[in-house]
Amino acid sequence: MSRKNINPNVSVDCVVFGFDSDQLNILLIEQKPVNSSVRPQSALPGDLVLEDESLDQAANRVLRELTGLKGIYLRQFKAFGDPERVRDVKDLSWLQTYREYPQARVITVAYYALVKMHDFSPEASSFADRVYWCNVHEIPPLAFDHNQIAREGLLKLRQEFEAHRIGFELLPKKFTLSHLQKLYEIITDKKFDKRNFRKKVLRGNILNPLKEKQQGVLHKPAQLYEFNLKELSELGAFNGDTVEIF
Repeated sequence: MSRKNINPNVSVDCVVFGFDSDQLNILLIEQKPVNSSVRPQSALPGDLVLEDESLDQAANRVLRELTGLKGIYLRQFKAFGDPERVRDVKDLSWLQTYREYPQARVITVAYYALVKMHDFSPEASSFADRVYWCNVHEIPPLAFDHNQIAREGLLKLRQEFEAHRIGFELLPKKFTLSHLQKLYEIITDKKFDKRNFRKKVLRGNILNPLKEKQQGVLHKPAQLYEFNLKELSELGAFNGDTVEIF
C-alpha cells in the first residue's frame, strides 16, 4: 500500500466480539516492537483510512489485513475525536516508526464486529505481531484511547442487544439453551432463572429444536437448537426494529 494514498487524519478502529459458550471476548492485536527498548502494546485492530475508500470499506480492509478476518458482521457506533487521543508519550515511538505524520490529529470512527469464534482463526499480519482473544472483563491497558473505545463498544452492544437482539450472531449455528442463556446474561449483565428463561424463550417461537444433541461432553448431552430466522425477521431483528423476546 502506498503511504501517499493514506489520509493521516482519519482512522477506523474495530471492537471485535467473540463468544466461546462461556465468556464474551474481545480481539486484540499486539503491535510489532519498534526496538528492544520499547515494550509492545496491545490495541484494537485499526489503521488510517485510504483516500479512495469508504469508512465501511476501510473497516473491512483493516480487519482483513491485520487479523485475516473477513465477511463478518460490522456496525459503526461512534466517532472519537479528542485532539490528544494519539499524542500520549507511550504511543509516540511506535507512531514515529509506522506513520509519516506521527503527531497529526487523528479522528477515528469505531465499529463493533460479531464473530462466531469456532468459524474463524485470526492470524496476525502487517504491523500486528500477534492477535489474541481476551475476556472483556480482563482487558489490559491498550494503546491510544482504545480502552475507552472498547468500553463504549460493549455498552453499545448491550444497548443493541436489549432493544433489537443484535448479538445472536455470536452463537454457532447450533447451540444449547444453556449457551443462549449464558449469552443473555453476559451481554445484559443480568442473571436469569433457568426455568423461567427457557419457558419465555421457547414460547417466543424464535428457536427451532433439532433432533440432535451435544457431542463430546462429559455431562448429559443437551438438545441443540437453531434460530428460526423467518420468525426473527418478521419480528424485525434484522432491520433495527425493537424486538420483544424476553
